[in-house]
Amino acid sequence: MTEVIEAAARLEALGVRAGIVCLSSPSKVFRSMQERSQVRSSVRSAIADELLPAAHPAPLVTVLDGHPHTLSFLSGVRGDRVRNLGVTAFGQASSVREAYEIHGIDTESIVRAGLDLVGR
Repeated sequence: MTEVIEAAARLEALGVRAGIVCLSSPSKVFRSMQERSQVRSSVRSAIADELLPAAHPAPLVTVLDGHPHTLSFLSGVRGDRVRNLGVTAFGQASSVREAYEIHGIDTESIVRAGLDLVGR
């Protein structure tokens, strides 16, 4: 989603330190989180730790052209404040751009979510 990249650049230009995450495979990151908490696991994936390093905490905006709860587990990686954006109603007819605006996953909505997380 180019909207995510544009929103991240705008937030950076405004001096806002917030993570913007859009994943194409949330299940791999979720499994990574599950594995790191299993004492007996012989395989440990570092995907979650690489994506959200503990040394760099920041408010987090997740963006998905699916249900926003899909990425809500990311708040557990570092305990960051999170705003989950996504599609909660289905069946509308529109262009992709219009759909992103309808569901609040367009550039403006992502920027507003980032600003809100830092109290601006």
